[in-house]
Amino acid sequence: MMPGWAAALATLAYVCAMFALAHFGDTRGRAFVNGRARPAIYAFGLAVYCTSWTFFGSVGLASTTGFDFLPIYIGPFIIIGLCYPFVRRLVQLAKAQNTTSVSDFVAARYGKADKVAVCATLLCVVGSIPYIALQLKAVAAATSIVIGSIEAGRLAIADMPAPSLAAPVILAVFAIAFGTRRIDATVHQDGLMLAVAVESIVKLFAFLAVGIAVTYMMFDGPVALFDAARANSAIREIFLEDNSPLSYGVMTALSAFAILLLPRQFHVTVVENRDERDIRTAAWLFPLYLVLINIFVIPLGIAGLLTFPPGTIDRDMTVLALPLQGGHQILAVFVMLGGLSAATAMIVVECVALSIMVSNDLVLPFFLRRARSAIAPGDLGTRLLVLRRLAILGLLALGHLYLLWANTAGLASIGLIS
Repeated sequence: MMPGWAAALATLAYVCAMFALAHFGDTRGRAFVNGRARPAIYAFGLAVYCTSWTFFGSVGLASTTGFDFLPIYIGPFIIIGLCYPFVRRLVQLAKAQNTTSVSDFVAARYGKADKVAVCATLLCVVGSIPYIALQLKAVAAATSIVIGSIEAGRLAIADMPAPSLAAPVILAVFAIAFGTRRIDATVHQDGLMLAVAVESIVKLFAFLAVGIAVTYMMFDGPVALFDAARANSAIREIFLEDNSPLSYGVMTALSAFAILLLPRQFHVTVVENRDERDIRTAAWLFPLYLVLINIFVIPLGIAGLLTFPPGTIDRDMTVLALPLQGGHQILAVFVMLGGLSAATAMIVVECVALSIMVSNDLVLPFFLRRARSAIAPGDLGTRLLVLRRLAILGLLALGHLYLLWANTAGLASIGLIS
């Protein structure tokens, strides 16, 4: 039996590996990042869209509302997979105007209007805080259930632990170290993008691993699993319930906008794009990624409903509860690391993107108006980096405070609020 400290050590080792990988990408690995691997790294970077809401929350949502999780991925599938010429045109416009953020791009549509940039930045910050809190909650819940269950020798579902400061502090260090090295926000963050791409691969393989293990080891394949669901009237009603086409349409439209206009998505899609030809690779690889990471959502949701009676577990933690219930502790640790990848990638890229917006659109103009004559040209760059680093710390602090306030809310509900 695996000791509880081994799971904690695996988490620490994984975080250290991501630091090392990002450092490699920023130093000796530049040739690799900018070589043949570049299109794949770009496509997997787009998968930062799949956060812990995807990794944990999709199964939890499917367990309660059936197929309601699908519109969240149909929109991005359409935009990146079918409308990639539009994405390419967006990238061309942004590069022509030396755009550094989504607020900068929106303001450029209105003659570089400062007030538009300020409004866009404020909206993005307010909307992103719950989403950052969602990721912090997923990290805390996942590590708690895995380490607690391994130490207890059985599935141990406890109340949501009090949010720890360890996760936001570590993530702030990562974001500052690899996202605020250079003054010019249009300079590509090679190490950050390499780490995000690898984390996308890790979370995909972790989700596929738990899906295959549950479907074929705990049950006798998808046919037997779906037959058992059809025989259960409560489960059958969840997946046969009629859903509003209007609701599906609205969620699909929102997700289509989100894949381009969320601060982190604009950053990886537009700002970090090195070559427009990479978009063609992303046009088939990213939709394939979306299909693969969702292919076991329904089987896992059904398996959770069949295994755990109502009220026994948090349905958002089904992907962890199932392997722990089956005694597959090593698999549970791997799944925990997959969820950690989904959460950390989102937080780091979102904070980097928002810090650029906050510093460029909110703080710096005010600061320059107040102290224009007192700033030497050489000091401006240093102060700009300090502003971005302080913005990252502030964003994570706000996310932590939001989590303290909404600690009992479900992952999907927090995500929809955001």
